[in-house]
Amino acid sequence: MSLNADPGPPALRLASTGTLTYGLPVGEVLGVSSLAGARLIAGRSGLDRVVQRLNVMEVPDVLAWVKPNELLLTTGYPLRNTPQSLDNLVADLDERGLAALAIKLGRYLDALPAEMIEQADRRGFPLILLPNDVGFDDILNQVLTDILNRQAAVLARTEEVHRALVQIVLCGGGLQEVVDEVATLLDVAVVVLDGDQKVLAGSGPDEHIQAMRAFDVLSGRPGVCVNGGGDHLVVPVVAGGFDHGRIIAYSPAGTLRETDLGILERAATVAALVVTKQQAVAAVESKYRADYLRDILSGRAGEDDRVIAHCAGFGWDLDRPVMVVVAELDGRTRPADGPNGHSALGGDAARGGRSADERVAQERLAAAWSTAVRRHDRGAAVASFAHEVVAVIGTADGDEPPLSSGPVQAMLKEATAIFAEHLSGKRTFSTGISRTVTSPSALPEAYDQAVKAVRVGRQLHGDGARAHFDQLGVYRLLSLVSDPQELHAFVRETLGELAGDDEPELVDLRRTLQVLLETNLNVAETARRLHFHYNTLRYRIGKLERMLGPFTEDAHLRLNLTLALHVLRMRGI
Repeated sequence: MSLNADPGPPALRLASTGTLTYGLPVGEVLGVSSLAGARLIAGRSGLDRVVQRLNVMEVPDVLAWVKPNELLLTTGYPLRNTPQSLDNLVADLDERGLAALAIKLGRYLDALPAEMIEQADRRGFPLILLPNDVGFDDILNQVLTDILNRQAAVLARTEEVHRALVQIVLCGGGLQEVVDEVATLLDVAVVVLDGDQKVLAGSGPDEHIQAMRAFDVLSGRPGVCVNGGGDHLVVPVVAGGFDHGRIIAYSPAGTLRETDLGILERAATVAALVVTKQQAVAAVESKYRADYLRDILSGRAGEDDRVIAHCAGFGWDLDRPVMVVVAELDGRTRPADGPNGHSALGGDAARGGRSADERVAQERLAAAWSTAVRRHDRGAAVASFAHEVVAVIGTADGDEPPLSSGPVQAMLKEATAIFAEHLSGKRTFSTGISRTVTSPSALPEAYDQAVKAVRVGRQLHGDGARAHFDQLGVYRLLSLVSDPQELHAFVRETLGELAGDDEPELVDLRRTLQVLLETNLNVAETARRLHFHYNTLRYRIGKLERMLGPFTEDAHLRLNLTLALHVLRMRGI
């Protein structure tokens, strides 16, 4: 079997750690001058195995000393007295990741067992027959020199690529310029995907970019050619301990080489720098926008004309009828109320007490709303405050769309879907919507309405509530009372002992009163709802009137009792 046959393009090989092993394929090793007379006697399918180091077999128990990617040389001397050990030697060496075994015959071993040759062919483990006139020192010197030269050339090219990519960034280039440069250097398609496998930048034919989006690159080991044949390489884009996505090189023809992974790793480092810089700039811009929207909603931004002109620079259109939408995570305690009856737009001091999970959930909520609002209203203003996401969106012809239809409902559905898709767990958020206003100066009042709609809606309907301010009914009027203590005093004065929750009997009586008022004093219907006997209910009514007064005859007293029960239902607002 001739050794000079073309073994084909070298395949990519990675160490168990996922790092590139620089070396020479066995097929190239066989081309050095000192091996000109050697013959391949088995394992041709393994000629692409990478030789990274060489070793000489001097003892029978050599398995304890071998390492992966080694070319093992032997005269057979250690096995001269135990030729039967040759039967399992190939399997043992292959399991330890060796590249090949080169052996001299004639002096200590006359021939190799047929089983050994069959195993080598079956495993694709090259067996090389060395000529008697070649010295091991010549093989060691030539092969190691070629490996070192290959490593030096690869490192030099990789360093040159790294300098070129860094220069692109220093000259103001972004991800697209980095990707274009890598695609040109490797002559393949290259793409950078974020953690959701969305394309951040791509270079190459559209069908190749779409093919890379379909790869399962997040679950596989970085660097591995998932489809085999060297058709694509994957490297994570990591900076500051955060995984920002993947950079992928793709060649349907399988032209990627083992040296290309090093270049892609340098490109991933530079891409991480670009992504980090973009995120830092975006964070500063986002904070500036949020601060300005906070000033608008607090009435500190100035005259309407000035606000409209300033917002136009952000891409916000406030010179039209708009409404305020407030989205707030459920299951979280809000900070103490500010002078306007809410959290004073969530100042920076409120951020300190949030856990990492809360921060992630808030970021996901902001991202979900930003995406949903932008798709439906590109002139809307969206900002994330410490404990809520606020959007100022336009309304068609000044109409206030009902919560069950229209663009607001479309945004709600989309934001909910995006939030659920990108955040594990059962986190939900509640939403409040204000009335429509026609000038920036009216936005502080609209913001108050939206915040109250969030709070009242959650109290009435539970987590995940969606409430429009005008749909709150009497609760809207009660929410306008600026002093909560006044409401609590009204409840205590009107309900007396029934205002508390300490006595189960009194809570039960309060429930009876509530159902009586809901049924307009229909005793038969109330008894049916509460599963009481008619006479039992009559007894309870008498007891309630002794405690509260003749509410069955006094309409004003019934109104006061109804309002007090509504305030109790708004507890915590």
